[in-house]
Amino acid sequence: MIAELSKTEAGEVAMEFLTNDLDISIDDREWFSVLDVRPIGETWYVVEIGIEGLPDKWVLQVYDTRECDPSYTFSSPIKATESDTGLEDMPEAIAQILMAERSHN
Repeated sequence: MIAELSKTEAGEVAMEFLTNDLDISIDDREWFSVLDVRPIGETWYVVEIGIEGLPDKWVLQVYDTRECDPSYTFSSPIKATESDTGLEDMPEAIAQILMAERSHN
């Protein structure tokens, strides 16, 4: 039952999964934040994670088993030709990930 997994816990599970999957260092994880957590039915949540000040986001599914679907989605209104937009103050590793994601968006 989804009641066993709170919205806060679902956000934490998604954040841990995404930052591990993207190989984000512990120090750089503070750049990421949970934007939204929505329950879907009784067995899973949709969690949106982004970087403050940027319109980009990753959308993940977190199941009541505390596992994430490995096929998450990246969404950005920024065109691939402008993939470096807004990344001037980012750590290099995060900027590279965002440029790569935007190029494939």
